[in-house]
Amino acid sequence: MCGRFTLRANLNRLLMEFEAEARPEYQPTPRYNVAPTQQILTISLIDGKRAIMARRWGLVPFWAADPKIGNSLINARAETVAEKPAFRNSFKKDRCLVIADGFYEWKKLDAKKKQPYFIHLKDDRPFAFAGLAAHWDKAGEINSATIITTDANQLMAPIHDRMPVILPKESIQLWLDPEFQDKPELLSLLKPYPEEEMVATPVSTLVNSPKNEDPCCINPL
Repeated sequence: MCGRFTLRANLNRLLMEFEAEARPEYQPTPRYNVAPTQQILTISLIDGKRAIMARRWGLVPFWAADPKIGNSLINARAETVAEKPAFRNSFKKDRCLVIADGFYEWKKLDAKKKQPYFIHLKDDRPFAFAGLAAHWDKAGEINSATIITTDANQLMAPIHDRMPVILPKESIQLWLDPEFQDKPELLSLLKPYPEEEMVATPVSTLVNSPKNEDPCCINPL
């Protein structure tokens, strides 16, 4: 799964990295411990252009009676994302990127103790999680998103059996294109990222609490 991540890069770096345009209401600040229900940075294809916008982490389907459903829909499994009622409409019509430059996962050491790890690319550049977006407006308005997960690669497997889908640059445009509806090809993009391009480092349990939001969260032990 993916329950916490970082986004430390500034807006200019992100615009260049993803060939995107910023929306006026988005003013990013460095984040070291992004948690579910908080605002996250996403990219969607709007009028043929990549647009940056903030969404709440935890998908709220358009048909939901209560937006609290999003609290349990922070991740979508690649194996069922095209068919599960909570995600299938977004998979077909509203695919997005969730932008990050690292994420956390916890390795179970014993019945009571878990060791957090900070995972990022070796060159520490920003990357794109495969995401889904939704718009809910039954009682107010919520734009939300979820992160798709898949089987762990060899780097992640000793830590956890799942990992978020990181899309390589050459797959981004296809994933974002709402006109592209080839389900098998879209699903083929949802695979583990090459482990040789990643690094995992044990970090302090400071990250266990979303109240802790500073560079100390990513410091190696």
